[in-house]
Amino acid sequence: MYDFTSVKRTLGDNWKRLNDRVSDACRGVGRDPDSVKVVAVTKTATIDMVRALVELGVADLGENRVTELGRRAAMLNEWMSRRSPDLAAGELMRPRWHMIGHLQRNKVKLVLPWVGMIHSVDSLRLAEEIDTHVSALNRKMPVLVQVNAADEKQKYGVAVAAATHLAEQIHTLPNLEVRGLMAVGPLTGDVQQIRQVFIRVREIFDEIAGMRMCGPQFTELSLGMSHDFEHAIEVGATYVRVGSALFDGIELPLPVQVQVE
Repeated sequence: MYDFTSVKRTLGDNWKRLNDRVSDACRGVGRDPDSVKVVAVTKTATIDMVRALVELGVADLGENRVTELGRRAAMLNEWMSRRSPDLAAGELMRPRWHMIGHLQRNKVKLVLPWVGMIHSVDSLRLAEEIDTHVSALNRKMPVLVQVNAADEKQKYGVAVAAATHLAEQIHTLPNLEVRGLMAVGPLTGDVQQIRQVFIRVREIFDEIAGMRMCGPQFTELSLGMSHDFEHAIEVGATYVRVGSALFDGIELPLPVQVQVE
């Protein structure tokens, strides 16, 4: 039987443990723990788990898939709107959604109403598509340039040699704000290989920031997932994207039930 009380308790324990690990990694390299934001990746979570994360105070939620992001964000928005008039329920901060997966140009319009940041911009054509559609929303969209620093054919991202030029091109688009870089580390147990990839991304980041081509808002480095976020923090990550470590020990119900109370 699916015991959601137990699930919420496990989520709370995992969230605390995760933040302790982030704090320890920051202190180990002389960084302020507040300089790192954890994006809770909801890919494997049910909507009630997402609600529980919000109740825990999780401020940043991430999704890999456009359709799931829109569906979850809409359901969460409806739940919070219904909840807000209930003073006894207590006030909750609305989370910010991050698009962290590959984004196709034909799906840009679907994701824009919900997201606060897009981590995965890897071409000028995609950036131009976002710029065109976001202009109708009367806002600017913060984006990160995704770099394929490991040069892995199965992964998305602009090549290392082209990253600086792409960031400069995107900066010219009037409705986008280039906030930094994003990369996915290699899926390996070789710590040195992981660190080399993250260090290379940091070098590109420093190069772009030093040239001041993207303005003072170029401050973010989205690196690291559940298996390697501590190494990412060591080299300066400001966002870490964590899913499996957050949901460790939680057995999903079968079939997955999606509901809003």
